[in-house]
Amino acid sequence: MSRIAEILVFVKRMKYRSIFHNDAYSFGELQVIPVAEQYSNPEILENIWVYEEDEIVKGLIHIENNEVMELYVDYFFMGQGIGAELIEFAKKEYEVKFLWTLEKNHDAIKFYETHGFCRTGDRQLEEGTPEYIVKMER
Repeated sequence: MSRIAEILVFVKRMKYRSIFHNDAYSFGELQVIPVAEQYSNPEILENIWVYEEDEIVKGLIHIENNEVMELYVDYFFMGQGIGAELIEFAKKEYEVKFLWTLEKNHDAIKFYETHGFCRTGDRQLEEGTPEYIVKMER
């Protein structure tokens, strides 16, 4: 759990700080212990798969039904094909059809497009923020 939480916290800080500009959240509310407690909930945990290599968890994907809820790769292991393996696993084993991602997260949009997802035109505000998320389907 601590490794999953560590990945989530660190990557969210690295990728989202420039989008949300909310240090109070990034460095105040977003902390490893509360995230580990949240993700230790069996209802969430049973829908998370990790990428592990050399006994190190390097990434994770959270799938519910046919939706990718989250996909994160530890910042230090990005660019090594881990995200690609996780998304292809989700497509093959769980037949995922769609996901939502931040409209300003251009790296994520490009990554998902590379793996067969297309923007649908649907967008909505990310809860509690002024930022939009966009729906992508395959």
